[in-house]
Amino acid sequence: MENSSLINKLEKYKKEFLEISKSIRKEHFYKKKKYKKFLEKYSVLEKIVLLYEEYKKILLSIKEANYIIKNDSDLEMKELAITEKYKMLNTLRSLEKKLQKLFTFKNKKDTEIVEDYRNAILELRTGTGGDEACLFLEDILRMYTMYFKKIGWKYKIIHAQRGGIKGFKEIILDVNGDQEVYGNLKFESGVHRVQRIPKTESQGRIHTSAITVAVLPQVDDIEININLNDIKKETFRSSGAGGQHVNKTESAVRLTHLPSKIIVECQEERSQHKNFYKAMNVLKSRIYKNIMDKKLKERSIKRKSLVSTGDRSVKIRTYNYPKNRVTDHRIHKSIYDLIGFMNGNIQNMIDYLKNYENNI
Repeated sequence: MENSSLINKLEKYKKEFLEISKSIRKEHFYKKKKYKKFLEKYSVLEKIVLLYEEYKKILLSIKEANYIIKNDSDLEMKELAITEKYKMLNTLRSLEKKLQKLFTFKNKKDTEIVEDYRNAILELRTGTGGDEACLFLEDILRMYTMYFKKIGWKYKIIHAQRGGIKGFKEIILDVNGDQEVYGNLKFESGVHRVQRIPKTESQGRIHTSAITVAVLPQVDDIEININLNDIKKETFRSSGAGGQHVNKTESAVRLTHLPSKIIVECQEERSQHKNFYKAMNVLKSRIYKNIMDKKLKERSIKRKSLVSTGDRSVKIRTYNYPKNRVTDHRIHKSIYDLIGFMNGNIQNMIDYLKNYENNI
């Protein structure tokens, strides 16, 4: 019943947690380059240690139940102990699943370090639907930003390209928070489809449009090494907000990573240096995501799951306005509160996706 190898692993993690806990409390430690990474480790290890303490309590309770079953002469007490024992065994299995999920952060050789606890880069792009797709992208952008505000995350616009009439053709956000930012948003990657009567439709016909969402985990310099000789840098005049400054200086930056053909643009800052820095961050995240996608696809074949593969070509969700319905096609789940959903109440759907992924 008691898994000795698991206990040994948990004891090592507890020891590491206590060591990190002491280190980050030392004066001037926050100035070190690895401070953020230590905090990420601390966050995950804290969760492991808390689950471990709960795990030990359950093991102790099972031992007590076994003693009653073996030695107590009261049949009613024995039956009660047997019932409680089976409940605790189910809890134990559930805790082991949660622990196994958290263990992934230790697998550094597999470049999978605290994945869910990273900040994220969120990319939205129009698909089919012309101007209506641009309007829908703006609606989805509003949905996400309202969600971020509800849970206390911060975001910055890295790049934005306006639509022909209204809305956006493309927008990229830098999302930061003290919870599982990437762990929550990763389920949003894929094609989002809308069914509604466009404002531009005079005859009241329902149209179908689509946008693509891509979620990238933010990475550190030490995790992705980019040779600057492999990058083609171009500058151009910004087309965004900025008054007279827009037409006078070439502050916008376009980076092309020649080996992978990945292209990144940034024009939101007035400084070319700041735009270059932001574009580099996006570029690193995209290269890193390409590496991780290969691993995720291998896993998804084994697990027969498309929930967290990050495949951007998969139609994951439909927003049906006439029926006030949001449907996630991966888990066949519908929520009949489209207005609330579009106002940022998306956590329930994310939780459904998490539970599905954890239980397959």
